[in-house]
Amino acid sequence: MAEDKQMDEAAEKELEGVPEELREETADGSPELQEHDRLAELENQLAEAKQNVLYAQAETQNVRRRAEKDAADARNYAATGFARDVLSVNDNLQRALDAIPKEIRDEEKWKGLITGIEATGRELENVFGKHGITRVAAKGLPLDPNVHQAMMEIPSDEAEPGTVVQEIQAGYMIKDRLLRPALVGVAKKPD
Repeated sequence: MAEDKQMDEAAEKELEGVPEELREETADGSPELQEHDRLAELENQLAEAKQNVLYAQAETQNVRRRAEKDAADARNYAATGFARDVLSVNDNLQRALDAIPKEIRDEEKWKGLITGIEATGRELENVFGKHGITRVAAKGLPLDPNVHQAMMEIPSDEAEPGTVVQEIQAGYMIKDRLLRPALVGVAKKPD
């Protein structure tokens, strides 16, 4: 009797969620699915399982693509922090060159030093180029808030309002991302 009760409970559990009209009682009174209805139920389960497999495959492919993109970004932009630090070295080198008065530039005894500083600046620019670091164009262009940061407005009759007329600090891109915005002065109509 205990076995019969367990079998009845097992049959009931198997038929959970199956509508009453699809059930059939056997000779001993236990419910059973009609054969073709059971087949239809199994086909539905198979179709659902196939759909779940397709969703899982699509999700796996999306995860793989995201991982590949993240790896490519890591390779392309790994040097971003270092590049920002080196930009300040480049800025100081340029300030040093700009601070040399014309009369000293013409003196023979300083020409070697000045040539060396200029060569170091060119080499830095070459290294930047090798690593996809490019200078942001600024002077003479309309202000672009994506790559320029306006620091002041300068009254000007010669330039259209909103045009960059002074570059305070050069901006740089690394590949297609902004590394540092150009700090600029923008023309405005004179008062």
